[in-house]
Amino acid sequence: MVWLSEPEGRLRDEAHFGNRVVRCFAERPPHVDAMLQRAVETGADRDAVVCGEIRLTYAELDRRVEAVAANLWNRFRVRPGERVALYGGNAPESVLVFLAGARIGAVVIPLSERLRRAELQYMLSDSGARILIFEAELGQHVPEPSRTPGVEHRIVFGDGKSDGVSFDVLREPASVTRPAIAEEEIAYILYTSGTTGRPKGALLTHFNIAHSVIHYGACMGLTDTDRSLMAVPIAHVTGLVAQLLTMVHVGGATVMMRAFKAEHALAMITEERITHSVMVPAMYELMLRHADFATSDLGSMRIGAFGGAPMPQATIASLRERMPNLTLMNVYGATETTSPATMLPPGMIESRPGSVGISVPCADIRIMDEHHCEVPTGQTGEIWIGGPMVVPGYWRNADATADSFTAGYWHSGDVGRIDEDGYLEVLDRTKDMINRGGYKIYSAEVENVLTQHVDVVECAVVARPCPVLGERVHAFVVLSGTGAGDKDLKAFCADRLADYKVPEAFTRIDGALPRNANGKVMKERLRAQLQDTGKSA
Repeated sequence: MVWLSEPEGRLRDEAHFGNRVVRCFAERPPHVDAMLQRAVETGADRDAVVCGEIRLTYAELDRRVEAVAANLWNRFRVRPGERVALYGGNAPESVLVFLAGARIGAVVIPLSERLRRAELQYMLSDSGARILIFEAELGQHVPEPSRTPGVEHRIVFGDGKSDGVSFDVLREPASVTRPAIAEEEIAYILYTSGTTGRPKGALLTHFNIAHSVIHYGACMGLTDTDRSLMAVPIAHVTGLVAQLLTMVHVGGATVMMRAFKAEHALAMITEERITHSVMVPAMYELMLRHADFATSDLGSMRIGAFGGAPMPQATIASLRERMPNLTLMNVYGATETTSPATMLPPGMIESRPGSVGISVPCADIRIMDEHHCEVPTGQTGEIWIGGPMVVPGYWRNADATADSFTAGYWHSGDVGRIDEDGYLEVLDRTKDMINRGGYKIYSAEVENVLTQHVDVVECAVVARPCPVLGERVHAFVVLSGTGAGDKDLKAFCADRLADYKVPEAFTRIDGALPRNANGKVMKERLRAQLQDTGKSA
């Protein structure tokens, strides 16, 4: 299948990031702020952002973005390339910071509201953020100033009291002369956990983002009449790129949920005439199971994108029967690919249920063996992804960049195969990665925290199957003496990890974890033990 036709998506090869030659859209926005300016010019009175009682047109959004950008520039001396960290959820202020930073060439670092003090301290220090903007209700998790001396200013928004300058100073009317922004400059740094457990900052450039939003808009047929329900966090690549920035690109509306609840999602689809969303399969399943599903008017929904986990066949069948206007589209990508690398074309969900689709127009997908040689069509290997959406590397981490990228291709760590028609099937993930409802968790990161507990001699973290979320976090632990209880271990982890990473169940092992001849823990045996004992959510 060919996604686009000339001249709609004229493509050409270009050299970028020093040593890459990639297939690009000849016509594209030069930077993120240009997308917003175009939306204002073509539809100033259209809805841009809806969140609770707040409803902003593109004209009003632009005015507010200008004020925040100007005050960051004038009051706090934020200059191009400087880092501004944002610790908050799906709120209008988050939207303003993302777009205001792009207007003045600053680098915004979204920090998930589920992160806690130790994780925040590392990311703030590693990124060299000079400004921290955070939500008041999250203030208890923000590291003390002495722990993050590089953060010169703390700005707080939302209800509740917390130390910091009020966000209101950024709302005061002001204007700024916009600096020139080159498309290869960094717009956002999104931290993603690595197999070593140390988060890595993926560098999303304006160039990467421009191609991703064009891919979403063109492949999904999005227009300025579309209204996207944001049920996933804006701090993640899906919420930020696949929804907010894609809607800005096409001039559509982003309707934000503070947190996903099936009842509220159904009501918002009905009331706001939602046409589009990108969610994890569990969210669709939870809506289907809710009592309000049968009485909700969901006829406006036409694109139901999903990713992060396979969608069960039973869910696909139920959605087809009960939402006949809905087109389901599987999307495969990652933070390192600025979201989409492949999409399942419309109408293919039933004929190719195991596929994540075909390459988006500018992507180059290769299946490589352990010797870094491409395998023949139909054979399995590691999925490598190239194209203008692939980030140039990780923030100040040359070793991780060298390990994960080769000549502009990102090594996904996923095992897959491409058939003769170009459809990609993802067969397995990196064994140590857990996929909890679309949230990817590396076991090494959780293990590193658990082993800091005084009673934990050693541990191994694996996925426990779950019919709703796909997988949950399960820890096998060897404890000294009588050892800590499950509640103590959970509380210890909860103080140091995002809540979705905290083990939900523990199995105590007497003596030692099972190891092979090379001393490596045999996690396959532990996973089998969970299956044998029938542990599931």
